[in-house]
Amino acid sequence: MTTTSDLRSSTSSPLVEDLDASGILTSIRAARATEDAAAARQLALAAAWADLHPPESLHGAASFTTAGGLGREHEEPIAGPGCPLVAEFCVAELGSVLGITTTAAKKLIGHALELRHRLPRLWSQVHTGAVPAWRARLVAETTIHCSPSLTLEAAGWIDAQVAAVAGKIGPAQLDRLVTETLKRFDLAAPDPAADPEDGWQHVDPRHATIDTHDVHYAGTLHLDADIDLADGLDLDRALAHGAAVQKALGSDLSLDARRAKALGDLARTQTALDLFSQGNAGPAGSTGDGLPVAREVVLHAHFDAHLTADGQTVFGPTGRLENGQRLALLDQLRSWCTDTRTKITIKPVIDLTQHLTAPGYAIPDRIREHVLLRDTTCVFPWCTRPARGCDIDHITAYDHQADTEHTPQPGPTDTRNLAALCRFHHRLKTHTAWRYEMTEPGTFVWTSAHSHRFVRDRDGSTALDPPEPPGLPRPRRP
Repeated sequence: MTTTSDLRSSTSSPLVEDLDASGILTSIRAARATEDAAAARQLALAAAWADLHPPESLHGAASFTTAGGLGREHEEPIAGPGCPLVAEFCVAELGSVLGITTTAAKKLIGHALELRHRLPRLWSQVHTGAVPAWRARLVAETTIHCSPSLTLEAAGWIDAQVAAVAGKIGPAQLDRLVTETLKRFDLAAPDPAADPEDGWQHVDPRHATIDTHDVHYAGTLHLDADIDLADGLDLDRALAHGAAVQKALGSDLSLDARRAKALGDLARTQTALDLFSQGNAGPAGSTGDGLPVAREVVLHAHFDAHLTADGQTVFGPTGRLENGQRLALLDQLRSWCTDTRTKITIKPVIDLTQHLTAPGYAIPDRIREHVLLRDTTCVFPWCTRPARGCDIDHITAYDHQADTEHTPQPGPTDTRNLAALCRFHHRLKTHTAWRYEMTEPGTFVWTSAHSHRFVRDRDGSTALDPPEPPGLPRPRRP
């Protein structure tokens, strides 16, 4: 009989508890060496996987495109010039087996090919243990995406320089090496902003860039701008004035927070202070003073709610925003929507437990919205592309001939037969042996070309039992 103490001793090594300080340092160093060796082998295997899927494996399908825009597989350069091309769909299965996104798998294969073909010295040092794989991959990432592209000779020069300081190179030194390489091999284009005689007056550096894709958990995002000197001074004074007014009205926020809020007020024509006189109602899209609506809040937020004894709906204090799958506070949403001159649109709640159907192939908006809310992201294993940027796929293909032939429709437009897939994984499913099924609403079981199986549900992705090695008898199940 196995006791609890037996399980504890079998799952945790008792040797660790017996080690002294010197022994711990020696052991953890050995563990790191083992980890580095495994990472080096993963690079070698990733390169070998690419070798098994050259462009020749496409059989001439690269130029074929379907009427719906879901083009077939094509060859793809995922490393620098001089590296072999790869059949693009092979990347997805490697990523799924590793439990990473297709993009991350593409990067892994690209780094392996870049190191093996354009940075051979570094590649060798990775496999002798002189340089850890993660450090070599940093170099490969830089040389792959260098602009302008590094020639094979230029990449080889960087390889020689990095190899001389193996294990010591940092980002700053690597940047200097790349810059020197661009100059040495005459790869850099003239910079018209570097010298007035080169025409810097014809380069306009002004810009205002707002990164709407990287939203902080606190509900903020980053703004970067270069504006005219006069505009900048005016803006600084306006922000200072706005911050001072907020303080006079009783705001206890910090100066930085009040200046940031003042910038938002400017964007909404100072909506928070409601400085404009109220007049008669204006045309559609305007407020009572006839001025246009300054802010339209379109938020897709999910909050748990329950009914109290007196029939009131009470929302939980925290929820989730679809945009970036971010945590949202109920008080935060209220503050975003309580400024004056703000248009608020409340959409009805969709019951995701209902099954919706529609005749024909086209997907009505109500069914599309149902699928987007249910799936939240692309339903391919480990893909995180937001569903609102995805295609809606018929899991079992819609037969356009069924109606004319008066036969049952195998792939109806039904929420039980629809799923959100990003364009790449939609193409993968359409043109390869990958297949999937919905076992319950929001839960999908995928089977890869090599019979690896994965389940994707609301909590994420999980690998199921791996396929059994060929030639071995299938064990009997009780």
